[in-house]
Amino acid sequence: MQIRKPFFLSIGAGIYVSIAGSAFFGSDNRFVGAALFCVALVAICYQGLYLFTGKIGYLADTHDKQSVVDVALTLVGNGLGTLACGLAVGYIKPGYRNIAWEMCESKLALSMGQAFAAAIFCGILMYTAVEVFKVGKSPLGIFFCVPAFIIAGFEHSIANMFYFASARMFTGEVIVFLVVVILGNSVGGMLLPWLKQLAGEKHG
Repeated sequence: MQIRKPFFLSIGAGIYVSIAGSAFFGSDNRFVGAALFCVALVAICYQGLYLFTGKIGYLADTHDKQSVVDVALTLVGNGLGTLACGLAVGYIKPGYRNIAWEMCESKLALSMGQAFAAAIFCGILMYTAVEVFKVGKSPLGIFFCVPAFIIAGFEHSIANMFYFASARMFTGEVIVFLVVVILGNSVGGMLLPWLKQLAGEKHG
């Protein structure tokens, strides 16, 4: 069973998400910031790194022991990557820490139902972006789906880990929020594969 590969490649993905999140913090125009966020998934897909929201949907078809372990390790690695980078960015750019704090407070103001539903929609878009890349070897899905979830205000678990780490918000409420978003992303990521199965098709 492979452990080393998914763990370390997922840390790399967390670093890229953090870089994209930092670009988003530094953008005065939210549309420009949303577009710049694409750098994370483009780099992740082309380098074969492991991102939880890009992997979870495929468990709907392939849920053997190694696949489940890969997704679990990916979540841990993504979390470690975003935690380290979030703390570093908050130190290097104190202004970004203030932006992150305000953003995180607005996220925690959501009800758990709102956060869960917003995470489902994000999961759908992330699955779509990765599937378009996987099938057509094209980043086109990334350039549309990533800005769409950001502008719509949908919740991405790994990006949120970076935001909370940047704000240095580590509370029980934050943990519960992240768990809800992780579950929502998981449902959203697997929704279309499930529908394809019901239609008698097999994706990917």
